[in-house]
Amino acid sequence: MELINPKAQSYAEHFSPQEDALLNQIELETLNHPEKQMLSGPLQGKLLEMFSQITRPRYILEIGTFVGYSSLCLARGLVPGGELHTLELSGETAAVARANFKKSKTDGKIILHTGNALEIIPKLGKPWDLVFIDADKTGYSDYYRMVVPGLKSGALILADNVLFHGQVLEKKLKGKNAKAIQAFNEMVLHDSRVEKVMITMRDGLLLIRKK
Repeated sequence: MELINPKAQSYAEHFSPQEDALLNQIELETLNHPEKQMLSGPLQGKLLEMFSQITRPRYILEIGTFVGYSSLCLARGLVPGGELHTLELSGETAAVARANFKKSKTDGKIILHTGNALEIIPKLGKPWDLVFIDADKTGYSDYYRMVVPGLKSGALILADNVLFHGQVLEKKLKGKNAKAIQAFNEMVLHDSRVEKVMITMRDGLLLIRKK
C-alpha cells in the first residue's frame, strides 16, 4: 500500500535538503541493493539528525545498522566525547557500514557491534539518551522491554516502520511482521511510563519519551 503521495515526498525532500556528499553517495550505491527500502533516505535522515542535534545525546543506541546511513545522521548530534553504538546482525552488511563510517568525520564516535542485539545490549551498560529501533520487526517488543527500564527521564526512543507498509491498517492482519508491529504499537500505547506520538512519515515513525 502506497501511504505517502510521491509528489508530496519529493516536495518535502526539496525543502529539507540533505547536503552531504557521503550520504548522497551511500544513497546512490544502495539503489541496486535488494533491500534498498531499508535505507532511511534524505528526509527521514534529516529528521533523525535534527532529533539528535536537539537532544544532544552522550550515548545513542541504534538497533539495526543496515549500511550506516541513519548512523551517520544520528551521530551528528553527539556531544564531544559521545558515542553511538549501532548493532547489525549481518556480518556482510556490517562490513559495508563500517567502510562507510571510515569515510566520515564521525567515524571515531560510531561503534559497530555485529551479532544478536538481545545478547549485545545487556553487555553495553550505557545510560542511553537516544535509541533508534529499525531492525527485525518481530524483535521490536523485546528490544523495547530491554531498554526502557534503564532509560532516564527525558530519554527518547524512535521506532521506525510502525505502519509497516500500511499492513497494520487492514482489518485482518496478515504476516508475522505486521502482527508484531501492531503488538508493539499497542504495548507502547498502554505504557504509562512514556509519552508517545506517531508520525506518518514514510513507513511511520513512533516517537517515545520516557517520563
